[in-house]
Amino acid sequence: MSERRSESGLPIQPVYPPNRDFDAEHRLGEPGKYPFTRGVYPTMYTKRPWTMRQYAGFGTAAESNKRYHQLIDAGTMGLSVAFDLPTQMGHDSDAPIAHGEVGKVGVAIDSVDDMRLLFDGIPLDKVSTSMTINAPAAVLLLLYQLVGEEQGVPGDALNGTIQNDVLKEYIARGTYIFPPKPSLRLISDTFAYCQDEIPRWNTISISGYHMAEAGATPVQEIAFTLADGVEYVRAAIASGLDVDDFAPRLSFFFVARTTLLEEVAKFRAARRIWAKIMRDWFGAKNPKSLMLRFHTQTAGVQLTAQQPEVNLVRVAVQALGAVLGGTQSLHTNSYDEAIALPTEKAARLALRTQQVIAYESDLTATVDPFAGSYAVEAMTDEVEAAAWELIDKVEEFGGAVNAIERGFQKEEIERSAYRIALEIDQGERVVVGVNRFRLDEEEPYEPLRVDPAIEVGQRERLAALRATRDEEAVRQALETLKKTAEGTGNILYPMKEALRLRATVGEVCNALREVWGTYVPADVF
Repeated sequence: MSERRSESGLPIQPVYPPNRDFDAEHRLGEPGKYPFTRGVYPTMYTKRPWTMRQYAGFGTAAESNKRYHQLIDAGTMGLSVAFDLPTQMGHDSDAPIAHGEVGKVGVAIDSVDDMRLLFDGIPLDKVSTSMTINAPAAVLLLLYQLVGEEQGVPGDALNGTIQNDVLKEYIARGTYIFPPKPSLRLISDTFAYCQDEIPRWNTISISGYHMAEAGATPVQEIAFTLADGVEYVRAAIASGLDVDDFAPRLSFFFVARTTLLEEVAKFRAARRIWAKIMRDWFGAKNPKSLMLRFHTQTAGVQLTAQQPEVNLVRVAVQALGAVLGGTQSLHTNSYDEAIALPTEKAARLALRTQQVIAYESDLTATVDPFAGSYAVEAMTDEVEAAAWELIDKVEEFGGAVNAIERGFQKEEIERSAYRIALEIDQGERVVVGVNRFRLDEEEPYEPLRVDPAIEVGQRERLAALRATRDEEAVRQALETLKKTAEGTGNILYPMKEALRLRATVGEVCNALREVWGTYVPADVF
């Protein structure tokens, strides 16, 4: 019988020996205390469950608003906004490059008018909103703040997260706009702005999810994500911020795969590594600065278009891994997402999966149920040690940005992705319904589709906006934004003024493109 290995390539023992001696750095410790192996809060889910989010957004702001109300009525505890590709790239819906992509993979947001419609009837002081947006994250956050102000909600009452993690875009996803240095400046400016204006907001969600979707192993996922986190902390400190002023608002975003035991070990190891980095590398004193708080999404890359209802089982196993690993919030994928946008029924079933775990199982009755497990504790140590090796390699390059420019992370992830694809093709890795347990004929399925007329509607909305706003005031505001970008002031203040005057997402991003340029990967040449 061949040796069984984990997703990260580490050997899995058929039987783990009893009792392990933990030194000061590897002790289990107590929940809510350094090194946070057992969770960042003392009571974890025993007082209340994790935040249940559902990632949603498609077509127009009005359509997405309807879905948000449905999710709230179904019992979701937090909204999670998906933006379409043009919005993610800082382009308006009427830009030539946006043709054919408007509203396809998320909601189209071009201006404060769209953001107002997106949250119509939803009190922003009552919900927690996560926005999956990176290069133009500051722009979308300011639009959200403006809508809050219109509702009479002050900045210190807004609660949520922007992903705002551009480094992983250079590594694994590609929705970047500006080169790394000005991107890091924009992120640091966002940290400073939120400290003063939106203090409860999580200013970044440093993401390993997209690296995992691109093929990263669990070890690579946490190592490269935490290395990116180090880069953001260094940039913020270099801009003049004190580590304990911004670090408590940092958050992370990971995937949950079906390999449940290694995923639990991964989450526990990641908490331990981050606590050590913040304490030993940056001298953070506030215990909250040492806490790795994270959101989890079940693994979209493991969903199959074949026998899609089997994805309900996959998502349930993945969600268990996230909960047993101590996540702070969770999105469960819909079973039909490998085919198209989720239907209303599929999205509701995805949320019900979390609710069954939270309210029908006993997993919320005790903290860190796997603590002391021979297998999980050993795997936690092994994942941690392997992740430290990769973090050290990134440091040898001079940090995450230098390693990105040398293509290190991308090459490592692509190598892992190739290995996984090969194992599936050769049948060494079983994917139910794909390379084993297939059906002779798949059952018909009617997916949800986005109406192409949405693009026409967005163009008309933009034309109406430009016809009714004060064009000269917008032009002057954009000039002020460019002058600030050329200097050293905080970008977000003039950016907010331009958006308040109804400048569009594309106009704001284009103003910054004129000053900062756009990023072109080195391997293009």
